[in-house]
Amino acid sequence: MRTVVVLFTRDLRIHDHPALATAAATAAHVVPLFVFDPRLGGRSANRDRFLHASLADLRAALRGRGGDLVLRGGDPVTETIRLAREVDADGVAVSADVSHYARRRERRLRAECERHRIAYRAFPGLTVVDPAAVTPTGGDHYKVFTPYFRAWSAATWRTEFAPPDQIRLPVGIRVGRLPALPAGESPQSAAGGETAGRQRLRQWLTTIDSYGDRHDDLAGDATARISPYLRFGCLSPLSVAVAAGDRDGPFVRQVCWRDFYYQVAYAFPDLATTAYRASAKEEWRYDDTALDAWRAGHTGLPIVDAGMRQLRAEGWMHNRARLITAGYLTKELGLDWRAGLDWFARWLLDGDLPNNAGNWQWVAGTGNDTKPYRRFNPVRQAHRFDPTGDYVRRYLPELAGVAGKAVHEPWTLPEATRRGLDYPPPLSER
Repeated sequence: MRTVVVLFTRDLRIHDHPALATAAATAAHVVPLFVFDPRLGGRSANRDRFLHASLADLRAALRGRGGDLVLRGGDPVTETIRLAREVDADGVAVSADVSHYARRRERRLRAECERHRIAYRAFPGLTVVDPAAVTPTGGDHYKVFTPYFRAWSAATWRTEFAPPDQIRLPVGIRVGRLPALPAGESPQSAAGGETAGRQRLRQWLTTIDSYGDRHDDLAGDATARISPYLRFGCLSPLSVAVAAGDRDGPFVRQVCWRDFYYQVAYAFPDLATTAYRASAKEEWRYDDTALDAWRAGHTGLPIVDAGMRQLRAEGWMHNRARLITAGYLTKELGLDWRAGLDWFARWLLDGDLPNNAGNWQWVAGTGNDTKPYRRFNPVRQAHRFDPTGDYVRRYLPELAGVAGKAVHEPWTLPEATRRGLDYPPPLSER
C-alpha cells in the first residue's frame, strides 16, 4: 500500500500495536490519527487530563521515529475519511473495541471506507485474547469466570509486535496542536502516557512475587496500579501478561478478569444499563441523602468512607476497597448499582465500560457472580484487610487520633471520645 491512516482510540502506544506495526511494515506512508470526539469528552476531567498527557507522550514517541500524531476534532468517522482522502490513502486501520459506541463507530467506518474504495482492517490489541476467540460449547461467551480462565490460559496468544523503527508521514500534512488541558475538578492523578506506564510496570514487576500475599492489603498498597494505562492502551495487556510470566499466577488471573468482562460486554452490549442476569430481582430503593453520603465518604463506616475519599483524592481506589464500597451501596443501603457505576465512571482514571459495569453487576448480584446473594460485611472486611487501621487513618484525618483497630468502629468508643471526633455516626443511626 502507498498510505495507511491508523486511527488511535484506546490504544495510545507504539509497543505491541498490531495496527501501527502492520501499517508501518506494509505501507510507504503511515498517518497516525487521533480524533477528539465531543460525544466522549467532558465526562471526567481527570480522565481527560490523563488522555491529554498520554497523547503528548504518544506524539513524542512517533516524532522520535520520524512521524507525528495528527490531531483532529469532530466525528471520528468523518474526520478519518476526510484525512484519508486528503492524503490519498488506500487503507485505514483501527484497533477493535467492544462497547456499543465503539462497534457502531467501526461499522460506520467500514461502510464509509467501502463507499470510498479504501481498504479497511480492524486489528486486535485491547485484550490478551480476542473477545470472540474463546467460546464455550453451545454458547457465544463464557458466563462464569473459572471455566473462561481455563480456556483463556490454554489458548494460543498472538505474538507481540515490536514498535516500528520508522514512521513516514506524507509531505505537507497539517498535524494539529494539542488543545489546552480541560477545565473541571480533577484529583491528584497518575502521569499519563506509555513512558510512565512502562516505567510503572517495570518497577512493579520487581515485587510481583509477593502479589498473591499482599494484593488485598489495603494499607500496603501492593497492587500494580497500571489499570489506567490499560484503560487507555498505554500498555498492551498482552505485554503485561507476558511480562508477568506464570499464566496461572494470581496477577495474570487479574488480567484475565479484564478479558473476561470484555468478552461479556462484547456479547451483552447493554452491560452498563441492564441487569446481565435476566432472573435478577432489582428491588432497589432510592435515597438521595444516603447516596450523597456514600459519594462524599460520610457514611459513618470508616472503611467505606476511606475508600470513597481515596477515589476523590486520587482518581483511583484499591481493588478491595472497590468491593467493600460497592457492596455497602448495593447490599447494605439497597441502592441501585447504576448510581454507583456512574460515580465510579466520573472519578476513576481506569473507568471503562466492561470492567466498571461488570464488577458493579458482580457485586450487586445482577451479573456474573455464581453466588448473587453474597454480602461483604464492611466491618469484618475492615478488620481483615486493614487490621491496624492505617488505611482508614490515611484517608480520614478526623480519625487519625484513634489508635489501632478501634478506628474501624468509632461508635464503640467512650461517649466523651466520640464527641471529640468530627465524624458522623453510621447512616443507620441518623
